[in-house]
Amino acid sequence: MSAPLTLEIENRIATITFARPDKLNAMTPEMAGLMWDAVRQINAEDEARAVILTGTGKAFCAGSDISDLDRYATPWDFRNRPEYCDALRALQKPSIAAINGYAMGGGLEMALSCDIRIAADTAKLAAPEIKLGWIGGGGMTALLAHSIGPSNAAMMVMTGDPVPAERALHWGLVSEITAPEALMSRATEIAATIAGRAPIAAETARLNLQAAYNMPLEQAVAYERDLQAICFATADAAEGRAAFAEKRAPDFKRR
Repeated sequence: MSAPLTLEIENRIATITFARPDKLNAMTPEMAGLMWDAVRQINAEDEARAVILTGTGKAFCAGSDISDLDRYATPWDFRNRPEYCDALRALQKPSIAAINGYAMGGGLEMALSCDIRIAADTAKLAAPEIKLGWIGGGGMTALLAHSIGPSNAAMMVMTGDPVPAERALHWGLVSEITAPEALMSRATEIAATIAGRAPIAAETARLNLQAAYNMPLEQAVAYERDLQAICFATADAAEGRAAFAEKRAPDFKRR
């Protein structure tokens, strides 16, 4: 049997692909474990400097496989299960969600946990848990409210109805939409651009963006200044200044 989740690292780009198209790439406990393994490998691998998350078939990811949820003996066991969204948020490298189709429930939460989201113009995004009697638990409401505002977030989590790609773009849920056949080439183009930047600075920018959501303005600015000073002290920053002065492309070493 082929793996339901795969990792490929090539040209400084790591690509995580959900590969269970017959089940709309719905996540199982096995896939959650594979996600954690992939994230650990990417974090440890200097060659991986940007990450693309995508799916096969007509879905990005339909969230958790509902048929697996009854395996938990108690709600507390369910609450403390290894969480694939937590794995993705443990990723240290900049990430791009290439939303090729349905992004539902936990699939939407994983897309929201990525730094950049682009989508095929045929994609649909939804927080459908309310239709089954519960709500999302992988950061759905907080991430949606930050991304599209409380009213639009409420529309999604309280109705459970899907949002088409055009509306997702209008709301700011995704940054771009493309024709389905152009999605991966565009995601790769963005990832290659990021992978060509100073990697410590790119990873620091990711930390800084996360902090901006969680800190008051004065603390966020002070934190940003501290991170800037750390980046400025790196060999890559010296290389960037030298390359600028010499009018050449910089060669960043992640040092």
